[in-house]
Amino acid sequence: MVLLALAIAPGVAIALYFYFRDQYNREPRRHLIISFFLGGISAILAGVLEEALFGLTGIEIGNGVVNSMIAAFLLVGFTEEWTKYIMVRSYAFRQPEFDEPLDGIIYSVMVGMGFATLENVLYVMDSGYTTAILRMFLSVPAHATFAVIMGYELGKAKFAGRKRIFYILSALLGASFWHGSYDFFLFLQQDRQIERIIPTGLLFLGAVGSLVWSIRLSKRAMQEH
Repeated sequence: MVLLALAIAPGVAIALYFYFRDQYNREPRRHLIISFFLGGISAILAGVLEEALFGLTGIEIGNGVVNSMIAAFLLVGFTEEWTKYIMVRSYAFRQPEFDEPLDGIIYSVMVGMGFATLENVLYVMDSGYTTAILRMFLSVPAHATFAVIMGYELGKAKFAGRKRIFYILSALLGASFWHGSYDFFLFLQQDRQIERIIPTGLLFLGAVGSLVWSIRLSKRAMQEH
């Protein structure tokens, strides 16, 4: 039960943080709760798609820089962000309460945290306390920053008229890029040939650096909206 609580707590805490940041025109709780659970569904959908894509392409993580790059940016990064986007677009984006650009961030974060929470439960229950602590400070906040980056652009897309497609593409590609850059350094840690050239610690710092930069972008997005 303690392990399960550690797996669930980070995503819920971040979701609540963003909920209380929306002070002036707070979204209905039912929409936020539904979005959170839709995020869990998106995690399941992403898992199925990723398994199929890895099987079809024959790409293996840790088998060369090119394979790791394709896996990080396309098979994982884009796939997971696309499934989150589908959930935001199919539900929250259509609601009349989605009436200001900040709402794009709020709803995207709810979906992202639903995704991250289910994913976290699966990883933590399988791997234990060390994984729970690491993911609490790295992977779950990373999903939050990807969600803010996506939601920032979706908030613009909602009210953009003819430019909607441009902002939607920016939402998908921006979130996918930062997701991919974070995963890329982690995937390289599994490559023995790369590990002989670049120490594992430096690769880990690369992932952390990518996360820190995406957090900075997220803060700017929040301040602007």
